[in-house]
Amino acid sequence: MKTKLIITIFCYLLINAGHSFCQSASEYLILQDVGPYRLSRPKTYRSMAPVGGPKTSEDSGILSGTGHFPDHADKSYEVMFLGGDNYVSPIVTITQHSGGDSDKWLLHEVEISYRSSKTERLGLLLQGAFTRSIGTYKVLSHGIGGGGYTWLSNNNVVVDISYTSLVAGKPKPTEIVQAYLAKFPSVIPATLALNSAHDVVWIKDEIERRLWLCDKWLLRIQPGDAELYDRLDSLVSNMTVFLDYREKYFGVSAKNEKKLLLNYLSKKDDASIKSKLQEYKVWWSAHKGDAITLP
Repeated sequence: MKTKLIITIFCYLLINAGHSFCQSASEYLILQDVGPYRLSRPKTYRSMAPVGGPKTSEDSGILSGTGHFPDHADKSYEVMFLGGDNYVSPIVTITQHSGGDSDKWLLHEVEISYRSSKTERLGLLLQGAFTRSIGTYKVLSHGIGGGGYTWLSNNNVVVDISYTSLVAGKPKPTEIVQAYLAKFPSVIPATLALNSAHDVVWIKDEIERRLWLCDKWLLRIQPGDAELYDRLDSLVSNMTVFLDYREKYFGVSAKNEKKLLLNYLSKKDDASIKSKLQEYKVWWSAHKGDAITLP
């Protein structure tokens, strides 16, 4: 009864504020206190819309910055649990991906937030990133400036639990993690090991994914396309990442190629950009089996 009352109150507040959150909030979020953690509940101030509490958004959550291809509609749900003085306050983000072709890269993309985008360590694990076994499940985790847990679950669901802690000694939000693992079991393979061998595989997969993304954006370009520049910009952005990885791990200079691509983009020269993409794909087909050396 208490749980149903809480959900009813959430729905009343959010519907009055013009939200459709409660149509599926309880399907994805735990809307009750968990162990010592109190659910962040929305507060109302006179005629203002509710502040705090759970929220929803039409985006791909933690994968928003990965280049995740928008061939489907994603929906993210977020809530904070309040730990008080003696505990951290974790933020839970659940993203439901709707099964587009791009979702075949979900597990690979989940790792991106655990890997560096800086030239000197491009694609390599960030300091403090590791895998953690919790019960029978494996998750990705980090522990700098707080901590976090991320995993992929069934039906294209991505779960991310993060927290900030500048005070040593506060317990990890184990109860929250276990509660969400029970709701969304991790399907990360138990054999996954974040080691140098896996780094090589991941880096080559990222090169493959970037060229795949280029093909996807290319298919969106139509004659007389009013959004031609924006589509070409997305195409060139992924080609540029490909060039960065090729330079870093295969020793092929990227400087002049990047200049050419920016020049083609400024002129909306889609024919030259397409030609370059084909050139890069032919190169990759010939060299994807080459050995690479990690820094």
